[in-house]
Parts: sequence; C-alpha cells; structure tokens
Amino acid sequence: MRPQAIAIPAADKHPVQARIRLLWLGLLALSFLMVQALAAQAKPESLAPLAEKISPAVVNITTSTMVEGRTGPQGIVPEGSPFEDFFREFQDRNNRDGEPRPRRSSALGSGFVISEDGYVVTNNHVIDGADEILIEFFSGDELPAKVIGTDPNTDIALLKVESDEPLSFVSFGDSDNALVGDWVMAMGNPLGQGFSVSAGIVSARNRALSGTYDDYIQTDAAINRGNSGGPLFNMDGEVIGVNTAILSPNGGSIGIGFSMASNVVTRVVDQLKEFGETRRGWLGVRIQDVTEEIAEAMGLEVVAGALITDVPEGPAKEAGLLSGDVIVNFDGTEVTDTRSLVKKVGNTTVGKAVRVVVFRDGATKTILVTLGRREEAEGAVPAAATKPDAEIKEEEVLGMTITVLTPEMREELGVDDGLNGLVVMDIDETSEAFEKGLRAGDLITEVGQQKVTSIDQMDEQITAARDAGRKSLLLLVRRGGDPRFVALNIED
Repeated sequence: MRPQAIAIPAADKHPVQARIRLLWLGLLALSFLMVQALAAQAKPESLAPLAEKISPAVVNITTSTMVEGRTGPQGIVPEGSPFEDFFREFQDRNNRDGEPRPRRSSALGSGFVISEDGYVVTNNHVIDGADEILIEFFSGDELPAKVIGTDPNTDIALLKVESDEPLSFVSFGDSDNALVGDWVMAMGNPLGQGFSVSAGIVSARNRALSGTYDDYIQTDAAINRGNSGGPLFNMDGEVIGVNTAILSPNGGSIGIGFSMASNVVTRVVDQLKEFGETRRGWLGVRIQDVTEEIAEAMGLEVVAGALITDVPEGPAKEAGLLSGDVIVNFDGTEVTDTRSLVKKVGNTTVGKAVRVVVFRDGATKTILVTLGRREEAEGAVPAAATKPDAEIKEEEVLGMTITVLTPEMREELGVDDGLNGLVVMDIDETSEAFEKGLRAGDLITEVGQQKVTSIDQMDEQITAARDAGRKSLLLLVRRGGDPRFVALNIED
C-alpha cells in the first residue's frame, strides 16, 4: 500500500520562523497602542472636563464711562444725508436747551478670579477711565468691582469684588515651563458673545511688542476683541498668561495672539495687592546693546552686555558707574542685552544693594549699587563735561566734517549747558558714519571712551586706537539729548 501524503502546517515545518513572526506582530501591536496612548496624552479627546472645572473662575467685565455729549446726528446718518435734518430735529426735541448732554459709553472685556475673597485680574486697557465696573460670573450673577491698582507698563489691573460666599478661583502656573507646541486654552468674552472657549498651542515664547517689561506668549488659540484680560490656561488648568493683544489686518483673529506671561503678571499682582501700585527697581543709567563693532572697539571677547551711554543723577552715579561701562553681570545674573537688564532691574526689590559687574578699561570691576524706585525717578540730568577748547576749526574725519561746539551752535541745536564736544557740520552720504545713522547736527562727546572738546583730541584717539591694532573706534553721539554709541571703522 502506497503511503498517503500528509499535509504539515508551515508553522510546524519552521517553528522558529513562526515564533519570530508572532513576536514582530506583537511588537507592532504594542507600538501602535503606545502611539495611540501618546497621542491621547498630547491632545485630550475633549477639553470639556477642563473647561467645566475652571469656567466658574472666568468672568465677563462690563465698564461704563460718562463721555461728553455731541450736537447733531453724528454717528446716526452720514453727513449730508437727506435724513440729517430729520434726525437733528428729533434730537432737538429731546434736548430743548440746545446744549450737548453727556452720554454713557460701555465696553466689554474678560478677567479671572485669583482668590476666594474676590480678587480679579484683567487688562488695564479694559477698565482704564471707567466710572463703573461690573463683573458677570459664569453663573450669571453680577457684582460691582473696585480698582485696587493698575500697571500700564504690563497692561495689568487688579480688581476686587465683595461676595458673601467664597468664589471659585484659578491659580497661576509657571509660564517658564510652557514650551512651544504645548496645548493651551483661552477663555473669555469675545466680541461680547458671552463665555467662550478656544484652544491652540504655544506658537512662540518671549515675544516683545512695545513695552519695557514685555514677555508675551504667542498662541494660535483664537483671541478676539473682548478676550482682553482673559486667562490662557495650560492643560493642568493653571493660568500661564493674560490674553492682551492680537496681530490682525481686519480686527479678527488670524491665529496670532499674545498673552502676557504669568511670571510677569504674578509679580505685578503681588505689588498691586500689597501697595496698590508697582514698585520697580531703578538703576539710573541709559543703555544700548553691544554690537560686534562695539565689542571689537572696546576689546570685549563676547558680544553681550549693556553699554552705558549716560549716567544721570541717581543710584548708578552715586555708586560710581560711568558712561562707557559695559554691564556684564547684575546681581549674580549674566546680562545678555539691554532688555534682559531692564527686566532684571525692574524685578529687583527697591532699596536692595546689588553687585554690578562692569567691563571698564579692558578689565572687569564689581560695584555695589543700592537701587532706587523707578516710579519716583526724576528726569535724566546729563553728566557734567569739561569746558570746550577755545580753538575753532573744521576738519574732515571718518567721512564727517566736524567742528568744536560754539555758544551759537549750542543755542541753535538746543544742547544742554553741561554738554560739550564736536558738532557734525556735514557728512559724506557714502561713508560708514552716514550708514550708521550719524547726521549733520549730531554732537560727539566722547571718542574712544574719552571726552573730547577739540578736533586734536579726536585725532589723538584715532591714532592711539590704530597704534593699538584696533579696527574700529567707539564714538558717543548725542542727538536731541539722547546718547548712543557708534563704532566706526578706522583701518587705513
């Protein structure tokens, strides 16, 4: 009898290969599950639980302001319309004395409660000039609010409402932990439509718009008019920003919104709560950024720091800081540029004695400065200078025709009595000096960080810099009283 063939499963023929295939299938399935889990963690399926949790602390703000009345039908019909006389007659019947009557104007914004006893944060521009402020809660309840304090520099205001019951509130988070790409949620009252939620991501960090202390988080979460003062939340329900501004050609959201970072807001709020006003540190110097040309001219190895252009009466002058010093470290923190220094000084306690490290004459020096208060600082007073040289002549130097400042020029240019130097009479428009912004009428008070009152002194500084192997020379230039340093190439 002929034996019959028996079919043997492939798995049985090659058991090792079968196990490997099963292992790969298992790994693929596990990877798929992990990707799904990570995706779910990155973006929740729904923001509803978070919105429900924090919405009771978000408020609508209605402000009311009395403004001057206007005569005529302005704003009702176009000027020259055939209906203009009709509406004027209608207004006259309601205003028999013929005098314009005050009217009440309203505005809308957003805010959020930060404590159960009724402190509310919003933007300063939401409540600026308001006679009455009304807070509407998510529940529909309304309470009047009073202003505790405002800070126009960061556009933050702190309000207070009185409630018989503890209020729902939200807490600030650490805005420094917010990374580009993190999910965020904005809440507020856009376009007066009532409570609204929008979501997006952190698009950028450390944006500066126009203020000295700006530190904005940029987001693509929809922010519109009426969202001002509302909170920007992270996915833990913490406030990491206060919605303040948008970039838009048409007034509506195009996905570029700005929220003042919470680490700026919290310091302002704490001071407003304690003092009713801000109390920022004041060093008392005018400064500018260090460029590559300036660094080379001064012998700085790193293009960083804040170059002092003027030292008026104040803490810095009392401590011995000088024009031409480069501040490289303030209170233990490296200074990268002028913006970082201004923010650091402003956030330092008034009256604190801080160590300021400056680069001067090729070496670093530490100076102890006791900070004043910026809000109380008087106008800058220019530092004194030496008397001008009697010799008057003109000379063409580095593309500029210069001469010694005379009493007639001082009066014509409006130069303060305490300032002396060399006046730019004319300038070659093809020169580097013109390219870097120097113009006829500018006053050069220092060359190579030395005061100059004669053309010979300027020539000496140029020669000394060339002999020292320098490629550029630093000039302190003043225009309208405002000083700035300019580095010019002096290579033959």
